[in-house]
Amino acid sequence: MKGKLFPITLLVLLLLSGFILPALAQSPDADKQAPAGPENIKIIDFPGDKGQKITLTWGKSPDDKELPGGQNKVKAYYILRSVNKDGPYNTIKELAPGKEEFINDVNVVDRLPYYYKIKTVDKNGLETISEAYGPVQASPQYFNTNFITLFIGVVLYISIVIIYIRLARRKKDMFVRKIAGLDAVDEAIGRATEMGKPILYLTGLDGIASISTIASITILGRVAKKVAEYETPLIVPCVDPIVMIVAREVVKESFTEAGKPDAYKDDYVFFLSDAQFPYAAGVDGIMIREKPAANFYLGYFYAESLILAETGAATGAIQIAGTDALTQIPFFITACDYTLIGEELYAASAYLSHEPLLLGALKAQDMGKLIIGALIIIGIICQTAGLFDFASIFKLID
Repeated sequence: MKGKLFPITLLVLLLLSGFILPALAQSPDADKQAPAGPENIKIIDFPGDKGQKITLTWGKSPDDKELPGGQNKVKAYYILRSVNKDGPYNTIKELAPGKEEFINDVNVVDRLPYYYKIKTVDKNGLETISEAYGPVQASPQYFNTNFITLFIGVVLYISIVIIYIRLARRKKDMFVRKIAGLDAVDEAIGRATEMGKPILYLTGLDGIASISTIASITILGRVAKKVAEYETPLIVPCVDPIVMIVAREVVKESFTEAGKPDAYKDDYVFFLSDAQFPYAAGVDGIMIREKPAANFYLGYFYAESLILAETGAATGAIQIAGTDALTQIPFFITACDYTLIGEELYAASAYLSHEPLLLGALKAQDMGKLIIGALIIIGIICQTAGLFDFASIFKLID
């Protein structure tokens, strides 16, 4: 009997050890040990910025792992900072477990030395503070390497513009796609001259800061020069006083270039109203009374576009419209003889004048669009086929 008790006793002891030893491993004495701190701590100046950021990187603490109970032994990392190695250190950020990087971008003074410590705190409140690292200064950089892709794009585009401007100066007949609405400008002015009726020109309802208004005034100068040559009356009602002043000077200069400064009249360009529908009503009244033979609607228009275009069509005038307001293009297409769609309005000045500077810029824009289109196609192929993360080239990091 005694011989049988020994193996049984030994078996019981082995079974108990399977429960007792793990319990001892997780005893309160083990929990009272402070957590291990992070490893390989590095602190550097953030590259390519204005001198307002410092980057801290580290390897996770060996205790930064999930326990069987679902809790993480490391509760948080605390970033401590001071301007002196011996302190005092202030806590500037609390980070969750698992973090291995922090960018200090708040209250950083450039060229001021900083020292950092990382405090590791576990779930029981025990903590470990690393040694001081530093000094590190945030220095402003002359060149932001994060925007290198943008820099290359700008340099490439400027180079294309310069090349095409030189080509335009050598080749006076540089090809530009035909735009029917612009080809009809001389026809409309000639028709008004033959009929002895005035020309109505509207620059839109936006102010002088609008790109479409600037483009419209540029075209107005070209139209006014032809008007001066043919001695045809011109009517330019304006919705904005500043636009009126600029338009008046442009028309006056065009008459001078045509060699007929005495034919210019200040009454050609005048202020009508700064309210949308009163302006539209006033222009409609001019159409009914004066019966202009040609109406130009070039600029940015709103809901009044159809009111103006329908009235002009009812008077029998030839109408040329152009706008970058996408919602108004259908109305102009319906009621006008010719319509410049979108960016054709911006190309009008180069198309009509054939100035090398304008033509070169226009051709460079087209080439830029072609390059962008090609890059989009290449990017779609690379991303879809998984060949290369093409989009990462164009990511900008501030």
